Amino acid sequence: MRLITIDDFIDLYAKLKQRGLSFIVSKFSFHKIRRTKSAFNQVDIDASNWWAIPKVKQRWNAMITSNEYIEYEEFVVKNFLNNNQRLKMLSIGSGICSHELKFAKYKNFEDILCLDISDKLLKKAKDTATQQNLNNITFKALDIYDFEFPENYYDIVFFHASLHHFKNIDHLIGTLVNRTLKKNGKLIINEFVGANRLQFPEHQLKAINTALKMLPKKFKKRYKSSFYKKRVYGSGLLRMIIADPSECVESKNILPVIHKYYKTIYEAPYGGNILMTLLKDLSQHFINLDLEKKALLDRLFEFEDNYIKNHASDFVFGIYQTTKKTDN
Repeated sequence: MRLITIDDFIDLYAKLKQRGLSFIVSKFSFHKIRRTKSAFNQVDIDASNWWAIPKVKQRWNAMITSNEYIEYEEFVVKNFLNNNQRLKMLSIGSGICSHELKFAKYKNFEDILCLDISDKLLKKAKDTATQQNLNNITFKALDIYDFEFPENYYDIVFFHASLHHFKNIDHLIGTLVNRTLKKNGKLIINEFVGANRLQFPEHQLKAINTALKMLPKKFKKRYKSSFYKKRVYGSGLLRMIIADPSECVESKNILPVIHKYYKTIYEAPYGGNILMTLLKDLSQHFINLDLEKKALLDRLFEFEDNYIKNHASDFVFGIYQTTKKTDN
């Protein structure tokens, strides 16, 4: 476990350049919820992360849906919900609700409730829903622990990149979510399920640095910086807690808990063990591709594929069914 690393100082500088001094100052609050909220309350975040790369998104699609041009929302509806109507979905930690808005376009859904602590993100999502004439989706800003889970009410509970921000996973998933789902209700996740607090093991950091050496120097220049990414040291525990007390607090427990309480209907690991950390602050180089950049990404994808043959994937998409026997 690393208390503090060189990467912590680099990340502090990057956040200062990308999100301003006020964002850094917000991290010195003693109130954990305020520090967490400050991490997500910006509507437009200026950063360079792996999810910004179109070819990476196509890779996810291929690994989740077996087709690089089919996103998981379409895949779920057509393969698992095709004969279902008047569905009620609860989305927890919805953020800007981009995935929930896609689900709402399907006639299968009667009501989608999006919960998040960020009122600003939900406001933008609500504006989008209004523009798209979506009347089957609503938004509520509150702490999930203040939400009263109605019993046997929802057909689907959905987490996209939010479940790893919650502690007491066993109680949340095994009790609260399980109770609010109807008989045969589904839990759907698209989640980071890797090391708690991003405390990657040494073999993973070594692999990331091996992959970094595959990049020419011109592609190692960090976003909005004159610095080059020469080595990855990993995240320090102290910065993780200060920046966002909720970040990956129990991420390693997610799959064991889900497998304990639910039947697996579909589960697709899609890596991230190498690419997420490697491409952080470098993704801007790979938004628009030429032959050289495409070849580099293909090599990196192959490198990660080989790595996850022998190690559990850090990211998983999954559909699970509650094993409740009655509706009481």
